[in-house]
Amino acid sequence: MSDDNTNKSAGNLLTDAMSNVSGLVRSEVDLARAEISENVNQAGVAIGMIAGAAIIALVALNVLAAALVAALTGAGLDAGWSALIVGAALGVIAFVLINKGTNDLKLSSLAPTRTVKNVQRDAAAVKEAYDDK
Repeated sequence: MSDDNTNKSAGNLLTDAMSNVSGLVRSEVDLARAEISENVNQAGVAIGMIAGAAIIALVALNVLAAALVAALTGAGLDAGWSALIVGAALGVIAFVLINKGTNDLKLSSLAPTRTVKNVQRDAAAVKEAYDDK
């Protein structure tokens, strides 16, 4: 060790420690911002999926429903049963897409989980370092 390190006063050590903790907090805040931004982008994609599901459901109901009902009716089914079968199939597809989009929007998927783990790890390390002294 050099003389500079062994002769540091308690004030200098405290200043260094506070500087390190301050830098650590700044880094964690930056990480949290980046993680929240990433999660907000994922939420935007999920909202896009919900909008896409709604558009697909409407287009499918307007275009494919008439064609499928006509095909089933032409194959010998009653028009009412043909319409019911086609409507149910398209409804199931729309339901699956909406569920996927809403599940991706849950609050737990937006939380900055990596940052929380890092802060807990850092707090434990700081506590351990000061408990040893």
